[in-house]
Amino acid sequence: MSYVLIVEDDADVRDMLQTLLRAHGYTTAVAVNGREALMAAEERPPCLILLDLMMPVMTGWEFRERQLAESSIAAVPVVCLSAVYDHRMVTERLKVPCLSKPVDFDQLLACVSTHCSRGMH
Repeated sequence: MSYVLIVEDDADVRDMLQTLLRAHGYTTAVAVNGREALMAAEERPPCLILLDLMMPVMTGWEFRERQLAESSIAAVPVVCLSAVYDHRMVTERLKVPCLSKPVDFDQLLACVSTHCSRGMH
């Protein structure tokens, strides 16, 4: 499956991630906060969730807690994207990898390709 859910409140970052992934053969959907992400992931579980941590309505931290409590999406892999937090702390607390913003495209694409196959819907 090649469907990636991008959870990001910054429109420029969201658009850039979506453009990059689509150019590399992935199908994407976006959510601007954790609440929207929960609904989107439950409706159509992705192969990977790219998760910003600092968002209004429901933060990435809150999303991850609720995701793990929902059996239908608990196993969906998550990669955090953050410019603020200590990545080691994020990885330890949320049990997911964390990439720095601004995003290194090669590193991001390597993470995505680990969890998703391209060109399949």
